[in-house]
Amino acid sequence: MNEHPEPVRCTVEAGMVKLSHRVRGPRDGPPLVLLHALGESAEDWDTVAPVLARKRRVYAVDLRGHGRSDWPGEYSLELMRDDVIGYLDALGLDRADLIGHSLGGLVAYLVAQHRPGRVHRLVLEDVPVPRPRTPAVPVRPEGALSFDWEMVLAVRRQIDSPDPEWWDLLGSITADVLVLGGGPRSHVPQGGGTGVAEWPRRVPGARVATLPVGHLIHRADPHRFLEAVQEFLAES
Repeated sequence: MNEHPEPVRCTVEAGMVKLSHRVRGPRDGPPLVLLHALGESAEDWDTVAPVLARKRRVYAVDLRGHGRSDWPGEYSLELMRDDVIGYLDALGLDRADLIGHSLGGLVAYLVAQHRPGRVHRLVLEDVPVPRPRTPAVPVRPEGALSFDWEMVLAVRRQIDSPDPEWWDLLGSITADVLVLGGGPRSHVPQGGGTGVAEWPRRVPGARVATLPVGHLIHRADPHRFLEAVQEFLAES
């Protein structure tokens, strides 16, 4: 038996967009959805997805404006949230665990607060709470991109100035929540009332663990990432 089977690439109609995703793991395994960071794609999870898929049905999604999913020219974090809800509907997943890194984590907690019953466990990888931050002008990389630059501009505005309702609704999240912080090497705030450490004060029962390897935890230290995540997902 192949311990690390190759994923199957599929496309799903999720509302008004087509979302590309990579699926692996046993068909009867508990569903686990992986949401990538800004400018990334489903392949970003390849360092950890094969291990997670040993006992789970793992779905790694290209968010709208990324990778092989539709680039419709209309972008917002609310649309991405609704895309993921539509994705769960299309696959017949009444309830799933979600792991989101950075932008993907933001989309994941918007799903969890908007549809509390749909998310069982929620892992947020280096995701601060939604508080305003000082904007920085994004610089477009040279050459062809695997994501829509207009998407970057749209969602960066929302990340810099988040809707106050997102903050107000954090307490409506009913999922079990694990937040992994990247520590002082990450550009994401870790404390100070606006960072990763604020989650337990906003979401009852949320816990925070720091893996001080920077923002890209699942790539920089996949072993410790998997250890923390698998222990959390296995809890009864």
